[in-house]
Parts: sequence; structure tokens; C-alpha cells
Amino acid sequence: MLQAEIKSLLKEDISILIKVPNSGKHYLCDCGEASLLTVKEVQSLSALFISHTHIDHFSNFDGIFRHQIGSGEKVVICGPGNIHQQVEARLKSYTWNLIDEKAIEYEIREIVSKEEIRVYTLRPPYWSPEFVKTQDFLYEDEYVNVDFAVLDHKTDSVAYLFKEKDSVTFNENASGFRKGKWISELKAAFENHDPDKEIEIEGTVYKAEELFSLLTRNPGYKLGVIMDHAASEENYEKIKTVFEEVDLVYIESFYKDSDQDFATLNYHSFASASGKIMNECKVKEAIPIHFSRRYTETDQEEIETAFYKAFHKK
Repeated sequence: MLQAEIKSLLKEDISILIKVPNSGKHYLCDCGEASLLTVKEVQSLSALFISHTHIDHFSNFDGIFRHQIGSGEKVVICGPGNIHQQVEARLKSYTWNLIDEKAIEYEIREIVSKEEIRVYTLRPPYWSPEFVKTQDFLYEDEYVNVDFAVLDHKTDSVAYLFKEKDSVTFNENASGFRKGKWISELKAAFENHDPDKEIEIEGTVYKAEELFSLLTRNPGYKLGVIMDHAASEENYEKIKTVFEEVDLVYIESFYKDSDQDFATLNYHSFASASGKIMNECKVKEAIPIHFSRRYTETDQEEIETAFYKAFHKK
């Protein structure tokens, strides 16, 4: 099951670390100030997912690449339109005369639309972006694939959905056969939609589809992160399309209900609005995040109370 940890303290800017248990694989959502984010965690990042580049979501990018330079790894950065230029600007603001060109590679995946992701690479010491290709998916590895919705925050703000790969389990008690390599062959046929694959068990050959009843597909865990967005019906329709019945969602709840005029003015959400849309999406668990820095712990408690009241409303 995917695990998420908020790495920012109260009155710090937001940053959320997502871990794949027992793998050492880490992903980071946004690069705000984050006192709890360790150097080891930064060096384990496979990908950064940037919602938008307002300073409170991007200010710690320098501190992150500071601890990645020299790794020799490729790190993926996903984000909204023009993010390759903004990453380039940050990197070019430093002097790199002592850094080898193989010290690191950043692959920037810039969201143009659901069907168009532009891919660029940047390498030291000159950090000149090189356009590589256009693709129709954002991110996928052996553990997760990542969907998204582009929301309005008076600029594009990307909400991300991390979907753990489905797993297939074998019902040993129902098989009546001895264990063997045929189980992995059966699973492979199931995953590859190959019902005619021949599977030999104890000297008898079966078609894979005859044995598929011994397998169970277990849907992967779904974890969403919805950052800054206006409390608008247009945004809510986009959220519903991607985040329906998700297992866990962290959602921006920047303002108290009593400050919703500020929310409207600044294209942010507020406590009960965020709770209500999570209720309408029928998500299993939702957690309000990213509160205004001017709020105290008491204010945070007020936000959480209003949020959960709206979220759990029948």
C-alpha cells in the first residue's frame, strides 16, 4: 500500500512524500519548505510532481537538487506548461564549472493536455533543454501509474492520482495441484490476456483460461493529492472525473469557512468546500492540507472540524 507523509510543519509551505513500502522508491509532491524531509529521502526520489510554481510550492527545489547532483541518476519532474523553462532558470542561476555532465539528468514532463505530454531533458553544466518527444501518458513505473487533472488556480494547478499496480494472487487451497513454475506462467498469461497459453501441470496440458478461476485480481491502492484550486464547479467536475472512489486523498483546504471571501479572491478552496467535493467523490478517506500560514493551531482545528463535517455528511 502506498504511504504518504506530510513533510511540512504548521506555517511551512507544503511538501508531501509518497513511498512504496519495501522498495526504497519515493515520489515528492511539491517542493515547499519542508523541515521533516531528510537528505536520504531526497536522494531516493525517482520523480517530483509539481502542482504549480507559486513560490510556496516550488521554493525548496534548489535544496532538493542540491542533494541530487552527483548521483548520476535520472530524475523525472512532472508539472504544468512551461515548467521546463522554470526548472532551466533555477538551474542556470548557479555556476556549474566543477560538475561533470554525467552528474545527473533531469527529464521534464510538461503537461499540455491529457493527450499531450512534452518530454525534455536537462543535463549539466549548461542545462539547455532538449526536446525529446511527445507522449500520451504522464508517468508509469513498475509500482505505480499516475493520472492527473489540471485545475484552475488562476494558473494551471495539477492534481495527481497515484495508482498502485494491481496484484494477482493464487488460491492455493482451490487448486489441488502441487506448486511449481506453472503458477508464475499462469499469472503471466492472465496479465497478458493470453487465455490460449498452454500450461503444463503434472504432465497434463491445460489452456490458461481453464485455470484463471484460481487467480484473483486485487485492485491497487489509489492515493490522490489535490493542491491549490478555486472552489468552482468547473474544477469539481474535473476532480470527479479522476478521483471518484479513491482510497485516500490529501486536498488543499487553505481557508476557514469564515474566510471564504479570501478563497474566492485568491482562487483557493476553503474547509467545507473541500470536504464536500470529497464526499461527492465518495473517497474512502480524505485529509485536509495546506493551510494559510497566518493560521494558528486553533484555526487548523476549526478547518479540520468544518472539513470532516462536510466530508462525512450523509
